[in-house]
Amino acid sequence: MLDAVVIGAGPNGLTAAVELARRGMSVEVFEAQDTIGGGARTEELTLPGFRHDPCSAVHPLAAGSPAFAAMDLERYGLQWLHPDLPLAHPFPDGTAAVLARSVGETAMSLGVHDAGTYRRLLAPFIGKWDTLAADFLRTQWLGLPRDPVTYARFGLAAAQPAALLNRRFRDQKARGLFAGLAAHVIAPLSSPGTGGAAIMFALAAHAGGWPIPRGGSQAIPDALAALLRLHGGAVHTGYEVKRLDDLPPARAYVFDTSPTALARIAGLGNAYRGVRYGPGVFKIDYALSGPVPWTSAAARRAGTVHLGPTSGEIGTALRAAADGRAPSVPFLITSQPSLTDPTRAPEGKHTFWVYGHVPHGWEGDATDAVERQLERFAPGFRDLVLARAVAGPPQLAARNANYVGGDICAGSAAGLGLVIRPKLARVPYTTAHPAVFLCSQSAPPGPGVHGMSGHHAARAVWSRLRPTR
Repeated sequence: MLDAVVIGAGPNGLTAAVELARRGMSVEVFEAQDTIGGGARTEELTLPGFRHDPCSAVHPLAAGSPAFAAMDLERYGLQWLHPDLPLAHPFPDGTAAVLARSVGETAMSLGVHDAGTYRRLLAPFIGKWDTLAADFLRTQWLGLPRDPVTYARFGLAAAQPAALLNRRFRDQKARGLFAGLAAHVIAPLSSPGTGGAAIMFALAAHAGGWPIPRGGSQAIPDALAALLRLHGGAVHTGYEVKRLDDLPPARAYVFDTSPTALARIAGLGNAYRGVRYGPGVFKIDYALSGPVPWTSAAARRAGTVHLGPTSGEIGTALRAAADGRAPSVPFLITSQPSLTDPTRAPEGKHTFWVYGHVPHGWEGDATDAVERQLERFAPGFRDLVLARAVAGPPQLAARNANYVGGDICAGSAAGLGLVIRPKLARVPYTTAHPAVFLCSQSAPPGPGVHGMSGHHAARAVWSRLRPTR
């Protein structure tokens, strides 16, 4: 009998498997798709030689993850590449706010009225990423924080909605940049905790950048799988699990799936009937004949580019998606990996990645709305398009079953959804079945390629199984 079986080979499932295997447990992973990775895959979606990331592409939380840092994944092929600028937030006049590695450069881009405000907002946390990440990338009631004073100070700011924190700034550049950072959790800017998400993303940039893996996001799960095999674990792909009887006998079953899939497979009935899923996204991967012709010089140097531009436009787009309306002017999160990693496209050509927010399960086509927004900041963009791969919520859910209705956060982040997920529980990684555990991003700390949900789930498994070993 195996000690543990992991269902799903995404970053969290593989992290849980590695941590259990390193403790001497026998572990096997079963993945329904033909390749591992979950939301961190790399494929030729458009034309030969153009390597795209179907979901996650830029990884500030992976580069700063306590779980990944303890694994030394660089020894197993993961190489981080840093763009000149982590993020640019351009405006139609060609200017831009930027999120740079330097706090000073970032503050200066916000203008004289808001530079000091930005510095004061982040000053208590600069240089404290390691303890801050360990304290907040977890369930908040899972033991005492390492740094209680910093934890309390951050918590007071982090609990606030981004819309409220944004009132500290006077001008649109700072407000737009901050709103764009908060929008990564795909919730209205009035939702509690969105301010904390924005601060966390900014701190991640100042501590470790917003890098991409050389060769694509697939490098992250590939490194995890290599480490797992080194410790005696095994990975099986193309193996769809419909019920627990499909799996070999084990003392623990660890699910890197949505809570609803866990309940169905494990026979837990309506255990997660109250789980809410959030808005979906509409994503396009492009093969381009040249670099994106941004009017902003900063955008031409950045790995990630946000297209809002104002906090008002961003808030309107997010609210529309949450209310079931497709925004006519979407807020776009874009990535241009081939600027930093030439292996991602044939010589002289480029890959480009973009998504906007749409209602849950939306079946429409937002291509024209997306490209109108791109042309607004990069006139002539359409002339460079060699091919595009379009994926709305149904297509994203087909690629990855965890993205129910196209929700790439695997659970709504609105309200208290960033803290209480998938439902209120002291240890949300355990279930009503003593041998079944949840390790996906549907559990705290939630969305992002950081492996921390898998890390904490592995601790829960170990705590339950250790006394009988």
